[in-house]
Amino acid sequence: MSKVDAFPGGKFDQLFVNLGPQHPSTHGVLRVGLTLEGEVITKAEPDIGYLHRGTSKLAEARGYHQCVALTDRWDYVSAMPNNLALCLAAEKLLGVEIPPRAQHLRVVMCELNRIASHLLFLGTYGIDLGAFTPFLHAFREREMILDLYEMLCGARLTYNYIRIGGVMADISPEWASKTGEFLGFFKPRMKEYDDLLSFNPIFLARTQGVGLISKEAAVDWGLSGPNLRGSGVDYDVRKSDPYSGYDRFDFSVPLGKAGSCWDRYYCRALEMRQSVRIVEAALAGLPEGDIVAKGVAKTVKPPPGEAYAHVEASRGDLGIYLVSDGGPSPYRLHVRAPSFVNLAILQEMLVGCKVADVVAILGSIDIVLGETDR
Repeated sequence: MSKVDAFPGGKFDQLFVNLGPQHPSTHGVLRVGLTLEGEVITKAEPDIGYLHRGTSKLAEARGYHQCVALTDRWDYVSAMPNNLALCLAAEKLLGVEIPPRAQHLRVVMCELNRIASHLLFLGTYGIDLGAFTPFLHAFREREMILDLYEMLCGARLTYNYIRIGGVMADISPEWASKTGEFLGFFKPRMKEYDDLLSFNPIFLARTQGVGLISKEAAVDWGLSGPNLRGSGVDYDVRKSDPYSGYDRFDFSVPLGKAGSCWDRYYCRALEMRQSVRIVEAALAGLPEGDIVAKGVAKTVKPPPGEAYAHVEASRGDLGIYLVSDGGPSPYRLHVRAPSFVNLAILQEMLVGCKVADVVAILGSIDIVLGETDR
C-alpha cells in the first residue's frame, strides 16, 4: 500500500500540536488542538471541560443564599460581579428594593474587582510575551486591593460579600480611608504601565495588527466586554442597561479601533482609569442608611416565575437566568458566561496566523476557565 493510500486526503507536511491543557499561557486548563502547515495554523479546536463542576445542577439542591457562594467559583479572579448578577436576578423574583447605601457599596466593590482583574491580566499578559517587570508592578497594586477585601469581609478571592437584598457588611471609616490612599497611590502607577508595557516597541510589535477581530465578527460571535469594545463596538451593560445606580455616575467607555490584541489590551488599561473615577464618586457620595433590604428572609422562597439579570463583569456581559417554582431552591439556574462565549472565536481567528502568535491572541481574550466550564 502506498503512503497516499494509507492517508487518504491527508497532507504529509501537516503537524498536529496540543497546546495545553497544562501550559503556562492558557491561564487555566484549556486544550487547543492546532493543525499546522509549517508555521501557519490551518485549524484550531478549543477543547474545554477539564474544570467542569456542574454549578447549575448544584444550585437545584441549595438555597438561594447558598447559591451566592457558588458564584464565587466561576470567574474566581473577579468574583464580586458574579455575586451581584445572581443577587439581581433573585431580587427581581422577590421584588425587593435595595437600599441606596447598599447599591453604592456594590458598585465600589465591583469596580475595585475590575481593577484587580485587569491588573492580573496586564501582568500575566506581559509575561506571556516576555515582559516580566510589569507583572511585579501589577501584582503589587492588586495585593493592595485584596488586602482591602480581606479587611472588609475576611476573604481575598471568593468573597460571598454581595448578598440577596444588599451586602454582607458595612464599610468602616478606616476602610474608606485606606481605599482613598490606595486610589491616590494607584493613579500615577497607570502611567508606569504605559511606559513599561503598553507602548514598549517589542510589545507593540507582538500585539498591533495581530489577532484582528472586525466589528461584524465580534457581534456575530457574541463577544462582550473589552473583546467587543476593542473592535470599536460601543456596548457596555453599565450604560446600555444600567443596574445598581450606575446611571448616576459619570464615566466613559474606552473603545479600540482595529480590533487587534493591542486594542483589547489597552481597552482594559483604560477601563482601570474609569473604575477609579467611579469608586471615588461612589465613596464621596455614599448615602447613609441600611445595607440590607427589609423583609429578606433567611430562607428565600420567591414566588413562581422567571427572571434574567446581567452585569458588565470584568470579562464581559455576565447574565443569570433564574426560574423559581416557589420552593427554597432555584428550579433552574443558567449562566451566560462571557469567557465561554468569547473563547469560541479562537477557532476562526487563529486560522492563518503564525504559531508564534497563538499565545498573544489567546492571552488577549482574557479567559478564566472556572467561568468557561462552570
